[in-house]
Amino acid sequence: MTDAARAARIGILGGSGLYGISHLENAREITLDTPFGAPSDAYMLGTLAGQPVAFLARHGVGHRILPTELNNRANVHGFKQLGVRWLISVSAVGSMHEDYAPTHVVVPDQFFDRTRHRPDTFFGGGVVAHVSMADPISQVLAEVLSASAEAVGVTTHRGGTYLCMEGPQFSTRAESRIYRQWGVDVIGMTNLQEARLAREAEISFATLAMITDYDCWHETEEDVSVEAVIGVLRQNAEAGQRIVADAVERLASIADDACPHRDALKYALITDPTRITPDARQRLALLLDRYLDAPAAG
Repeated sequence: MTDAARAARIGILGGSGLYGISHLENAREITLDTPFGAPSDAYMLGTLAGQPVAFLARHGVGHRILPTELNNRANVHGFKQLGVRWLISVSAVGSMHEDYAPTHVVVPDQFFDRTRHRPDTFFGGGVVAHVSMADPISQVLAEVLSASAEAVGVTTHRGGTYLCMEGPQFSTRAESRIYRQWGVDVIGMTNLQEARLAREAEISFATLAMITDYDCWHETEEDVSVEAVIGVLRQNAEAGQRIVADAVERLASIADDACPHRDALKYALITDPTRITPDARQRLALLLDRYLDAPAAG
């Protein structure tokens, strides 16, 4: 990776409805290869609010990739290759609360997993590491996103639990009602794997969850449909652009080491380094070299 490509301090994962960033200066595309395959699309690099950023359309330009088909490992690894330290994940979600209405924003601080078919770790293949996910969100970045959403006039709910379902179908009515009983706040199909992988990549991560519907639990609202969701997506996309731009500007004054997740792998590696094969070492070099190449203590 060239120095020129390591130009993005802030990463933005655009979800349904957010397929690009307005007002991106000096924009250019870069296509990356990763040890985990190809990312969803080319990354768009440029400057936003004076900060170097990288944008990736999570589902590919033209929305071609199902949530289950996403190569989350490649997407997050690509951001790591570009030097990203802060990763903002913009996501369309359904609401599980009466007072969390479409066009509102939630900045969750927890996840609950209901997926079944998705790789969500860089490790395996002879290398074992266990990172802490007790607090899966960067509180520093979450506070920035909350402040930005409020600043641009969007009704914002700070904290809560994002239930990550498999999809691509929406919930059954029974599922939706049970999820409500569990006390989750929003439901989506993408963000948990991104959060796990960002933690392993030592990238500070937070979700900007933009509500499009009430799932299908709400008795007085129409059941969720693609037609209804698309209408709200258009409104949310415009608000999302303004929130992201404001958040990027706020991050300019925050040091990269302000988040404790910068050293998430420091004590996570369990495998004896002498037992790591050359192939595995090469595959995980971007994540582990800073620890495996460090001089021994004492």
